[in-house]
Amino acid sequence: MSLTAFQKRENGFTLVELALIIVIIGIMAAVAMQKMSSSVETAQVEQTKREMDQLAAAMVGNPNTYGRGSRSDFGYVGDVGALPTDLDALVQNPGGYTTWKGPYMGTGFGATDYQKDAWGVAYSLSGTTLRSTGSGSDIDKELAASSAVLLSNTLQGVILDADRTAPGSTFKDSLVIRLSYPNGTGGTTTGSTTPAANGSFSFSNLPIGDRILQIIYRPATDTITIPVTIYPGHTARLDIVFPADLW
Repeated sequence: MSLTAFQKRENGFTLVELALIIVIIGIMAAVAMQKMSSSVETAQVEQTKREMDQLAAAMVGNPNTYGRGSRSDFGYVGDVGALPTDLDALVQNPGGYTTWKGPYMGTGFGATDYQKDAWGVAYSLSGTTLRSTGSGSDIDKELAASSAVLLSNTLQGVILDADRTAPGSTFKDSLVIRLSYPNGTGGTTTGSTTPAANGSFSFSNLPIGDRILQIIYRPATDTITIPVTIYPGHTARLDIVFPADLW
């Protein structure tokens, strides 16, 4: 090799070498962009799932929140007695509801941020399914297996006096049992019943939440007030014993 050729080789790359370098750089950039895009997509999915968990807790409560030995958080459904018709109801009273105790969404969200997924697409709420469609594939959060699990539960109980005797046919009509719970439209319903001769009673179609049960013995105006927790998809059962021998 002549000195001139050697000097030219030292001064730069040949056209073939330069083209090869450009191809390699392009491949590396494409791989990097693909990995970055995948990472961004994964982050958006996780962000959306976390927000959907928060929305679910706002609607039906956090099952891991306890107070005084029982679950104490039932969200919007526990206060109102119905599922929200839209997500606006989680931060704004739907219309003068006296049982609404929101806002149910915590701080850290903008005015409407909680309504959209990480891609800026609005969530949809159909029955008990909260859905995100921004990723191109549906991401679902089920609030419950059905609305009945949240809104149509049962309370059963038995009333006895101090010596654990049932009221029988003579005294059963002297007992009034009352249970107050939200009616689903912003007000409160107070159900009232009397026990059977064996002391048994029940209430049905109850929304989840913490309720107050009253048992009134009318001749003596003796009253027992008991807090009751209605869990989703369960039948609550109580054995109630008056402190006096009433019958």
